[in-house]
Amino acid sequence: MLKINDIIEVSTNSQGECFYKREKIKVINALPEEKLLVKVIKITKKGIEAKIERVLIANANRSDIKCNIYDKCGGCALLHMNYEYQLAYKKAKLAKKTKMKLHDVVASPQIYHYRNKIILGFKMINNKVIAGLYEEDSHRIVGYNSCLLHDEISDSIVKTICKLIMKYHLTIYDEDRRVGLFRHVMIRKSYYTKQYMVVLVVSSSLFPGRNNFVKELRQAHPMITTIVQNVNKRSTSIVLEGEERVLFGKGYIEDKLDGKTFRISSRSFFQINVLQAENLYRKAIALLNLKNNEIVLDAYCGTGTIGICASQYAGKVIGVELNRQAVGDAIENAKINNIKNIRFYHEDATKFMIMCAKNNVKIDALIMDPTRDGSTYNFVQAVNKLKIKKIVYISCNPDTQLRDIERFKQMGYKCNEMFLFDMFCHSNHLESIVLLTKEGKR
Repeated sequence: MLKINDIIEVSTNSQGECFYKREKIKVINALPEEKLLVKVIKITKKGIEAKIERVLIANANRSDIKCNIYDKCGGCALLHMNYEYQLAYKKAKLAKKTKMKLHDVVASPQIYHYRNKIILGFKMINNKVIAGLYEEDSHRIVGYNSCLLHDEISDSIVKTICKLIMKYHLTIYDEDRRVGLFRHVMIRKSYYTKQYMVVLVVSSSLFPGRNNFVKELRQAHPMITTIVQNVNKRSTSIVLEGEERVLFGKGYIEDKLDGKTFRISSRSFFQINVLQAENLYRKAIALLNLKNNEIVLDAYCGTGTIGICASQYAGKVIGVELNRQAVGDAIENAKINNIKNIRFYHEDATKFMIMCAKNNVKIDALIMDPTRDGSTYNFVQAVNKLKIKKIVYISCNPDTQLRDIERFKQMGYKCNEMFLFDMFCHSNHLESIVLLTKEGKR
């Protein structure tokens, strides 16, 4: 009988499954047709789990892991696969959940250093400040020197911040005791304009040596165009809470998407992978096949990115968003791009559509891009009441999207195919788009 810490030699079958004396073992990061030396790390009623100690015979698609915190961070769970295999793996994984036609996953134009936003926490090790990422499914900080997904400038800014925290004898926030000053740092980078925003998340508005801290940070990294202090006094996992103070610059940066300029503040939603987001948005807009007299509703519109990109093809665009700051950014973004045929509303999308239905407001097409939780049954019912004939549904979680598609089908909508985009390279995540259509008179 196997015990914890036993080391055994196993082989995987064509499905990547592994058996030892007829007992199935889950081997973390095993690929099909491999011979492995593994260590048993967990034995429960649900089964046995093991991790790879050494690869004896490797699958041809196995890739060397170029990250020293890969097994702790969990952010790049597929880094042990070559990139082409990752794309096929993601599609195959989704294919087990639906009979819908799945198109091949569109590869990201940039597979490393693509993230334009990073959030890091801090901890003390041997009286030294260390910045790091959260270990998967925990609040433990994993220290790092560089990340394959961050750009080098962002990582160098983080190192300078750690040094300045030490220099000015500032304290690191302790979640358990709720004492200390520095909680997080967020860095946002614009791909096209090369601007950098630094957000210092602290637990108090009292920031000893703040002016000198900011001055030295700017001197070390002149590419920083704005620095913001966010005061988060709450015991919460949400990074940005409470009041903000602009310490340098305008308090925002600007970037482009599909030729349009967008203002990005600290709390603005903006796609992490800009080049892939352009591919995603172009496909979504093309699927709608808009006419210049059609009215488009952009639900969950955020800062108005896709609605503004779609506005040149439509007669009118209406954006609806519950986040007040995002609506303010969206209005400003429309002004920046001189878009005249778009209007934004601070409102719950479901309530807004119910009101439109009561007032016989005509909506020809819907764009929806909800959070990972997906939409709600009430939202789907509201769409049906408006008798919207075509819907483009963008999702960062195909599982909840498939659930919502079934709800739409109950209302008479058809959906035959799904388009897939690798927005978050080396992770298990996948971005997807579907077009839902409904025939019949209004």
